[in-house]
Amino acid sequence: MYNNGMYKTPFSLSPEYRDYVWGGSRLRPDIVPTAEAWIIFAGNRITSGPYAGRSLSDLASEFGSDLLGTKAFAQTGNRFPVLVKILDCAQWLSLQVHPNDDQAKQLEGEGFFGKTEAWHVLEAEPNAELIAGIKPNVSAEQLTAAIQSKSEKTLELVEKVNVVPGDTLFMNPGTVHALGPGMLIYEIQQTSDITYRVYDWGRPETETRKLHIEKSVAVSNPSLASLPIKPPQMKDGGVTTLTQCQYFQLDEIRVEGKTVRLETRGESFHGLTVIEGQIQVSAEGEAFVLNKFETLLIPACCGAYQITPLQKSRVLKASV
Repeated sequence: MYNNGMYKTPFSLSPEYRDYVWGGSRLRPDIVPTAEAWIIFAGNRITSGPYAGRSLSDLASEFGSDLLGTKAFAQTGNRFPVLVKILDCAQWLSLQVHPNDDQAKQLEGEGFFGKTEAWHVLEAEPNAELIAGIKPNVSAEQLTAAIQSKSEKTLELVEKVNVVPGDTLFMNPGTVHALGPGMLIYEIQQTSDITYRVYDWGRPETETRKLHIEKSVAVSNPSLASLPIKPPQMKDGGVTTLTQCQYFQLDEIRVEGKTVRLETRGESFHGLTVIEGQIQVSAEGEAFVLNKFETLLIPACCGAYQITPLQKSRVLKASV
């Protein structure tokens, strides 16, 4: 049960919610608008097991690589390395851009990280679209002038993309982007909340929703765009990597009749979120039942565990 003082058993997490103007009714039908559920991040409270009531950041500080894994610890030390959200987009999000690690230090100071992210489309209305980069042959000067105008001129330069459930998009820092209405999105990113707003669809600026024109110009890269990665054909019991980079890996697990056996190998925690169906996760002699959109965190020191379908299910696994 122990590994150098840490319990090896998995534990569940309580999501935190964000009530932004563009949110919808799918995450919390009784509180509208609810825009985001933060399901795996440093501030999550643990709701089961011996660490119930404590935060992930507390455990990361105390147990380091036992919780996070050797890969994560080598990159960010005791800092919890990723932020995973579910976003309910009822309106357009602001047109925005994120810095890379070097730019974050230059613009925000030491201790700040950039924001590389990826999206996986959970639900999408017909003809749902998002913005994922700039059209070909747009110069840096053209993009700068459009951003500085604080107007719809920037929208004339962006690349709009239609998406369907199962699509995945990887977003490099410097990519001008925005999620559109009619979508439910799973997002994995570096632990960073640095967002520079380029344009906000004519919404009035407030203290909490400002445009960041100079910083947007500094980090926007007109040569960057992203196309959807279509879901692969997967068999029962299959584990497929949807996207990966130095900061995170996102896998999809499909289980219908077979039990899937997985192993952390001490390299990374595994964050499991059910996106369809119901599963049972067994580890260290304990069993946990997960329903749709519920999340279980497997500490890196846990080692072997297994997923058994209680009905036809799909699970997303976040790791480093």
